[in-house]
Amino acid sequence: MPIAVYVLGLAVFAQGTSEFMLSGLVSGIAADLDVPLSAAGLLTSAFAVGMVVGAPLMALSSRTWPRRRALLLFLAVFVAVHVVGALTPSYGVLLATRFVGALANAGFWAVALTTAVSMVPDRLKGRATAVVVGGVTIACVVGVPAGALLGERWGWRSAFWAVAIVSLPAVLAVLRSIPGGRGTDTGAAPAPVRDELRALTGPRLRPVLLTMALVQGATFCTFSYLEPLLTRETGLGAGWVPVSLALFGAGSFAGVTVAGRFADARPVAVVATGMTALALGWAALALAAGRPALALALIPLLGMLAFGTGTALITRVLGLASGAPTLAGAFSTTAFNLGATVGPWAGGLALDAGFGYRAPVWVSALLMVLALLVAATTAKGRLSRAGERRPSAVQRSARGRL
Repeated sequence: MPIAVYVLGLAVFAQGTSEFMLSGLVSGIAADLDVPLSAAGLLTSAFAVGMVVGAPLMALSSRTWPRRRALLLFLAVFVAVHVVGALTPSYGVLLATRFVGALANAGFWAVALTTAVSMVPDRLKGRATAVVVGGVTIACVVGVPAGALLGERWGWRSAFWAVAIVSLPAVLAVLRSIPGGRGTDTGAAPAPVRDELRALTGPRLRPVLLTMALVQGATFCTFSYLEPLLTRETGLGAGWVPVSLALFGAGSFAGVTVAGRFADARPVAVVATGMTALALGWAALALAAGRPALALALIPLLGMLAFGTGTALITRVLGLASGAPTLAGAFSTTAFNLGATVGPWAGGLALDAGFGYRAPVWVSALLMVLALLVAATTAKGRLSRAGERRPSAVQRSARGRL
């Protein structure tokens, strides 16, 4: 595996820390800025909205740039907005910095995914995807719990400063390791945008992208409100929040690693198994939230299933979208973060409606049921179309007599 692929994973680690760290900081932000808990949770949604909008927009605007220049520009903007976020006393400004930071993160993700898979042979594309996505899981293991610990001891602003500082080595690593050419460095002109969009909006890809959005919506719905669930429903102290986040991240890293090895060979089996297990797992966590030992045991398992399934879905999209080398990563990022937008929003609605702190977990289970229905309907439709194209035994017999 080229060292540049691991460098991209390092940069994603810094950005993933920012994307996920609010799950351990929402209470502190709400209290400091005098906003409701659901408003603090919307900071995660704002980041996700920026990712949804920014992924295709940034991919299109940077498609003719040298990829190293694009990655460095996105990282520089990302660092700057975290400095502003750490300094501002305004919730509105903080919300804006989350959106702009997400635009930069989306651009980086879109370029990084396509860059990583372009540097390896077909048999290693799943592993290259896993390395890049693995940066997010390492962020969950190390960065997010560290951010929660910093927030508990020195306030949530210290976590924003930490993200800005940790991003600086990633800038240097990208500068030294990533080739500076366009696309795959062959000098070829990018494919026409119309051709890429046609490939990405075809009947084979639309259900996969929708399924990915629903799976990630389920993940982010619970993850965004994991801290109040554990401290107010499970009965754990605040010191257990970083531990729980680390457990989730450790499970996520294991899931990405396993998916990277099997997603290329058996993508459908990995996705189907993971989705079914997630639907059952979120329901189990909702039922077991009042039992600390059982809840802590389920958290890493759900992290493994969520990110393993997500990685397999990204690999599936990149494989099906070979005709869209520039925008495939952008659409994967958009679907991923569309779920991250809807999930916290839906969880916040359930909280505001007074259904209790377990409500977001039940919403996660419902989203997984919807994902399974989409996948089952799609599979049934494909089998039906295949049956219509395949001649029956009577037709084959008649053709034989003719």
